[in-house]
Amino acid sequence: MLLGDARTGKLADNITGFGRALRRAGVPVDSARIALAQEAARLVGVASKADLCAALESVTVSREQDRLVFRELFDAYFRDPEVANKLLSQMLPSAEGRAEASKRRPRVTEALQPQKTFGKNAPPRKDDTIDLDAAMTASDVQRLRHADFNALTASEFALVERLAREIPLPVPQVPGRRTAPGTRGARPHWGRMLRHAARTGGELFDLPRLERVPQDLPLLVLVDVSGSMERYARLLLAFLHSATRRLRQRDVFAFGTQLTELSGPFRLRDPDAMLAAASAAISDFAGGTRLGDSLATLHAQHARRLVGRRTLVLVISDGLDTGEPEVLDRELAWLKRGCRRLLWLNPLLRFDQYQPLAQGAAVLHRHADAMLAVHNLERLQDLAAKIGALMKTPNR
Repeated sequence: MLLGDARTGKLADNITGFGRALRRAGVPVDSARIALAQEAARLVGVASKADLCAALESVTVSREQDRLVFRELFDAYFRDPEVANKLLSQMLPSAEGRAEASKRRPRVTEALQPQKTFGKNAPPRKDDTIDLDAAMTASDVQRLRHADFNALTASEFALVERLAREIPLPVPQVPGRRTAPGTRGARPHWGRMLRHAARTGGELFDLPRLERVPQDLPLLVLVDVSGSMERYARLLLAFLHSATRRLRQRDVFAFGTQLTELSGPFRLRDPDAMLAAASAAISDFAGGTRLGDSLATLHAQHARRLVGRRTLVLVISDGLDTGEPEVLDRELAWLKRGCRRLLWLNPLLRFDQYQPLAQGAAVLHRHADAMLAVHNLERLQDLAAKIGALMKTPNR
């Protein structure tokens, strides 16, 4: 069977272009998966669009959160040959209306848009040129790793947001209350000991033990969504959503002039759906900052989220609080007493000579165990190592 229709015979090229469109949408697809997709199309055939979609999905999608993105992009890409040719040239189909395009996920819409070439020496783009390679050079990637989130263009911000979703954040582990059979535990495993003795005539050749099972620390995240944090908030929410998905206990709140719980949106698997639900839930986005009042609401309504002084608390803010410093000082003292570590993630640390001189920043700096930078991709990649090192130091 030839991969292609009777008119153009370019289905193999279309599958290759579709794989690269998936890559632009944030789906991890390499050349090996594209080759598997072409082999799957050869075996399944093109008689049934649903069968072809299922075959390509089975070999290209490896994460559950990417399935809906794949299906929307497949429907748009393989609608008809004319649309496919336009998408291969990285242009939106002219037959589509704005209402239809607005219903798509942002990752799908961005994957179908014309791709900008990064770099100062980029040649001018021609409308009739088909360019399937949207990869950047190593120098461009290196520049974006060090670029401040607040200084990115719209296209660079979307790319950095996708890259931030791939950065891991291993939360430190501590011995839990549950036990399991092991070799270095402090307690004898009496049941296994008796079973061994029954098989050996009452003789014990080893001493089975029970050791405590390690578990991740409970995580409480407070994200500043005020006007000065607008560009950082969306990107850090996307980063935290992907980096902490495996945690069993994770509570997320946004604060501006009031406190908003985001644990419900964070339970959604798709990052775009999470961001849409979070935006709908936050009514004071890009407003002022009243961290003290927000912590008072947390104290009154959600105090049980602090689990027995085991909770790791991350406060993501620039510290430019407009509330009363006495209220902030009182509520931060309560929060510090009820958690294991209180870490302040401050994007203003991008400035070399930064000092927490504002009233709210000074109070937050006095109560926080450490202040860490989160203003670019390099700092996000270093975050896990720094948190692990801080957890080993004695609490003050």
